[in-house]
Amino acid sequence: MTGPDQTSPWWTPRRYADRRPFLQARTAITRALRAWFEEQGFTEVETAVLQISPGNETHLHAPRTELRQADGSQATRFLRTSPEFACKKLLAAGEPKIYEFARVFRDRERGDLHLPEFTMLEWYRANAGYDAIMADTIVVIAHAAQATGIGRFSFRGKVADPFAEPELLTVAAGFERFAGIDLLATISGGEGDREALASAAREWVRIADDDTWSDIFSKVLVEHVEPNLGQGRLTVLFEYPSPEAALARTKAGEPRVAERFEVYACGVELANGFGELTDAAEQRHRFTAAMDEKARRYGERYPLDDDFLAAVGQMPEASGVALGFDRLVMLASGAPRIDQVVWMPPAGEP
Repeated sequence: MTGPDQTSPWWTPRRYADRRPFLQARTAITRALRAWFEEQGFTEVETAVLQISPGNETHLHAPRTELRQADGSQATRFLRTSPEFACKKLLAAGEPKIYEFARVFRDRERGDLHLPEFTMLEWYRANAGYDAIMADTIVVIAHAAQATGIGRFSFRGKVADPFAEPELLTVAAGFERFAGIDLLATISGGEGDREALASAAREWVRIADDDTWSDIFSKVLVEHVEPNLGQGRLTVLFEYPSPEAALARTKAGEPRVAERFEVYACGVELANGFGELTDAAEQRHRFTAAMDEKARRYGERYPLDDDFLAAVGQMPEASGVALGFDRLVMLASGAPRIDQVVWMPPAGEP
C-alpha cells in the first residue's frame, strides 16, 4: 500500500491525515504550557510583528515591507526575527513576568529544522537571575513531553530523556572535551583573538582567510560540539564566550564569558537564554559592531531601534529565553520534520 500522493496539495484529506496527529500534539502542548505559565503567575502578551528594527544580529535576515502613511509617505518596517525588543520594553514599563507565543520570520532559512515563518515561545522574569530562567526551560520541555506522553525524544538516531537530570556544560568545557581547544585562552578584554583561535582550531575545521574569531568559533561549535549535546538527556550549554554575548550581560568577575545559555536535545538546539544586559551604551556598541559586520558580509544593515535602547537602560535586572516552539513540538510528538508540526507548510510549498 502506498502513501498519499506527495504531488497533491497539502490540504488534500489523505495527505493532511498524516500531519493531523502531530497537530493534535501541538494543541496539547500549547494548552499544557499556557496552564503552566498561568500557574507561575506569568502574563501572556501579544506584541507587534512589524518593527523598526527586526533585530541586530550579523547573520539573521528579515523580510521587509513598505507602509504607506496617511499623508502618502512611506515608512520601512521589518517582520521581526524575535519579539525580544518589544518584550523588554514591557519589562521597562513594569511587567514582572511575561510570555508570548510569537510568530517570527527569517529570510535565508529553510530545512528540516528551519522554517521562514515559525513560532518562538519567549518568556522573561524581572528581578531574577538566569539560573531561574534556565530551570524554567527544563520544566517547560518536560511539560511538553508529558502533554504528549512521549517517553523520550528521538531525532536522526539520537535519543534524549526529557525527564532526566540535564547535563550542565560550559562552552569552554565543551570545546575542551570535543575539540581539545582552550577557548578562554583566545579571549582577552572581552575580544576574541582571531589568530589564537585559528591556530588552535586549524586541525578541526576549515578556516577561510576572511573568517573572524566568531566564524571560527561557530564552525567548531556546529561541527564538533553541538552534535554531541543532548544525548541521553538534555544538555544546558552555558557561559558563552563574551564575543558571543549578543544581548546578555557578562559574568561578574569573569569578563571572558557571558550569562548566556542554550538547551539541546538530540543535538538539536531548542532554546537560547540570557541574563539580560541592561547597559544601553554597551548594547548600542554591540549592535553597531554587528551591523558593520553585516554590511561587510551581506551589503545591508538594519536600523537600530533607539526606543528599545532607551528601554534597555530603564528595564530592571531580568532574565529571558527564546524557545523554538515548533522544534519542541517536533521532538515531543515524534515528527521526523519540522514542517509536519505546523498547521500549514510555508507559502508556495505543496
